[in-house]
Amino acid sequence: MTRTVIGRTDHVVVVGAGLAGLSAALHLLGAGRRVTVVERDALPGGRAGRLDLNGYRIDTGPTVLTMPDLADEAFAAVGDSLHRRVELIPLHPAYRASFADGSTLDVHTDGGAMAAEVERFAGAGEAAGYLRLRTWLERLHRAQMHRFIDANFDSPLGLLNADLARLAALGGFGRLDRRIGRFLNDERLQRVFTFQALYAGVPPARALAAYAVIAYMDTVAGVYFPRGGMHALPQAMADAAADAGAELRFGEPVTRLERSGERITAVVTAKDRIPCDAVVLTPDLAVTYRLLGRRPGRPVRLRHSPSAVVLHAGTHRTWPHLAHHTISFGAAWRTTFDELTRQGRLMTDPSLLITRPTATDPTLAPPGRHLHYILAPCPNTRIGPGGAAWGELGPRYRDDLLRELERRGLDGIEAAIEDESLVTPAHWSGQGHAAGTPFSVAHTFLQTGPFRPRNLVRGTRNAVLAGCGTTPGVGVPTVLVSGKLAAARITGTGRRGPGTGTGRRPSTDSKGATR
Repeated sequence: MTRTVIGRTDHVVVVGAGLAGLSAALHLLGAGRRVTVVERDALPGGRAGRLDLNGYRIDTGPTVLTMPDLADEAFAAVGDSLHRRVELIPLHPAYRASFADGSTLDVHTDGGAMAAEVERFAGAGEAAGYLRLRTWLERLHRAQMHRFIDANFDSPLGLLNADLARLAALGGFGRLDRRIGRFLNDERLQRVFTFQALYAGVPPARALAAYAVIAYMDTVAGVYFPRGGMHALPQAMADAAADAGAELRFGEPVTRLERSGERITAVVTAKDRIPCDAVVLTPDLAVTYRLLGRRPGRPVRLRHSPSAVVLHAGTHRTWPHLAHHTISFGAAWRTTFDELTRQGRLMTDPSLLITRPTATDPTLAPPGRHLHYILAPCPNTRIGPGGAAWGELGPRYRDDLLRELERRGLDGIEAAIEDESLVTPAHWSGQGHAAGTPFSVAHTFLQTGPFRPRNLVRGTRNAVLAGCGTTPGVGVPTVLVSGKLAAARITGTGRRGPGTGTGRRPSTDSKGATR
């Protein structure tokens, strides 16, 4: 049995109303705890925030939603439902991949539709290889989900289970690009199933094949978009938590934690002092460790993922060849990852994610207008340009990106922009994200699973961490799981934890339905 918080846990303060914090809050409420959520911003969401710009409703964080059942699990903890709160629209295609040779591939999550598309794109042999790959991805996901992703670890010995042998037999500890190459010969197709390694902060040539589980989430499990934008998810989670009895306090940055020995006794904000029995901390690791006044010892310094430049562009026109999500690959590939993770240089031949949310929900822009989100990976500020350099570099790089998009078929894009917001690593640094990256600590082998910063910090008995910097890692699905795992550290897995809990339990309506 994994370790849990010792002592009373009746009242839990959750610091941060991002996806991890809200997931933790819902799971805690479902276990009968009284929960107070404190958030520095005026809205819930954290990294999954929202910017209102002259009628454009802009998601400032993730734009891809996969594995919605993990979100629904948090709602279900309080007798609620994701699908009652949020309308999810499945995206078909999930992505459109565009290549430097002018070819395009629509990525479908239905196996038959995708096999037909791969056959059109690269021939029957590659279609057969895709079907074998799909089966392997499904087996890989089954081997990892419950023992490695949705699991708390107290030591590396927690890895020793039957699924470890299954994962090894599937080749999960080999290199990602080589494993995908066993199924697909076409280099363009290999990119479609390996670019996700960048989410984990590791090039495909160095990433473990186990990280193909992200490709499973994207290309097999399905990609969805919440009506109203991605921010609709954290807003719905916050509403569900409030309805279940949580106290939500926005606009209250946490200034310090009060301690008595190894226990946190109160969370102090800019406005109040909130006594607590336990605390869940979801800010960036650097902020969390500063609040705790201690940093766990590690043999080597933490390595962070690459960062990103994001241009949010509201335009008076759009380009029909853009899907909801379009991945525009440059001709370069291996050298691109080398630039981002080793040389600390901006991509000389960039691969870009272009998201057009108004393709699915036109209400996110004023009538007759369109919203485009252009993400360009870039080095983090520890190996690339520092935060101060981006004051001058940012506008120049914005112009470079627009010229590149013009060359790739988005003719007249600069002239079409009416409103815009440019986000650079300097912005992420200002938000408190170490190394100027919103993608936190990279998923190298020594920063994965039980080797990742733990959600229990030695020397503090009643504080638990959640978010992308701790287990299981980066990405919307894993961050939702991190909140669940943090709650389990407080309540115990599959049972009530220490303390009786005084929080409001799920109620029933006049027809007896659980709410």
